[in-house]
Parts: sequence; structure tokens; C-alpha cells
Amino acid sequence: MDIVLTQEQPKHYSNTEDVVRLAFEREAMSDHKEHQLVSRLRLSDAFIPALSLVALHQEEVVGQCLLTRVHVGEAEALALAPVSVLPGYQNHGLGTRLIEAAIARARVLGYQAIIVLGHPTYYPRFGFVPAAQFSITAPFDVPQQAFMVLPLQTPLSMRGEVRYSKPFMMD
Repeated sequence: MDIVLTQEQPKHYSNTEDVVRLAFEREAMSDHKEHQLVSRLRLSDAFIPALSLVALHQEEVVGQCLLTRVHVGEAEALALAPVSVLPGYQNHGLGTRLIEAAIARARVLGYQAIIVLGHPTYYPRFGFVPAAQFSITAPFDVPQQAFMVLPLQTPLSMRGEVRYSKPFMMD
């Protein structure tokens, strides 16, 4: 299967949102509004076009990964959310490829860290560890093992509570 990873363009927006909606459609731990979050994030100052990636198969969007700006204490960091792959393309390593590409771009752009709230058995393969190890806390009640950070620079100098952009805090 020939899949191309590239920066999302405005022409992809509608298809990307469909992919996100379909990817989370059967997720029990989802509010099924992730596609709306993506749309709101694109309109916010947290959006970084170079860190909005899509996977294309025959020019059709089949996956996406988004990193947006957050703050930890006074330092700038990134939040990884969401990562979505169309059901028919899942379990073939596409999500892994998207996440690895996003991490590589974030490193090149000089970001210190990436925050994720996600499956504690999935994200450690990319180097994510519980954020509490770095005295980084969530602004809401979540299991410590599910709230993780990937330090992109060492030593990681940020500490404190993560401040997500407004779109994350909207219903």
C-alpha cells in the first residue's frame, strides 16, 4: 500500500475531519466530537500548520496527526491530539508512522516536549513517560499513567500545570 505523509492543506480539511469522525466512531472513551476539535484548533493561535500531518492513499486522506501549542508553566510545548486512522487502514502501522513523523518535525522546529493524554500501553513505544516524573500536571483529573510527556530536549526544564488552548476546553 503506497501511503504518502505530508503537511495537511486546506483542501484536505473536510476529508480530514471525516477521517477523525470515523476513526473515533466506535471508541468507548470518546465524546465523538474529536473532528470538531480539529476544526476549532485550526482556527486558533495554537495551530501550527507544519505540525498538522495527513496520510494520503491515492490522494485521499486516510490518517491524520495533529500537534498544537500548549504551555507548561511559562514554557511552550506541544499537545498530541488527535491521531486518527480510517478503520480500514488501522493496525498496519500508519498511526505509528504519523506520530514518528510529527515527533521528528517537532524536534527540528526546536520544541522542548510533547504532551499526550492517551493509552499508557501505546505511547511509551515513542518515548512518552508519565508527566508526573517531570512535575508536569494535567489541568483536569486523569489517571497519572495516561498523562504523558515526551522530552525532546534534555534536560527538560519545564514544570507545572499544562495550559491547553481554548479549543480543548470547549464542549
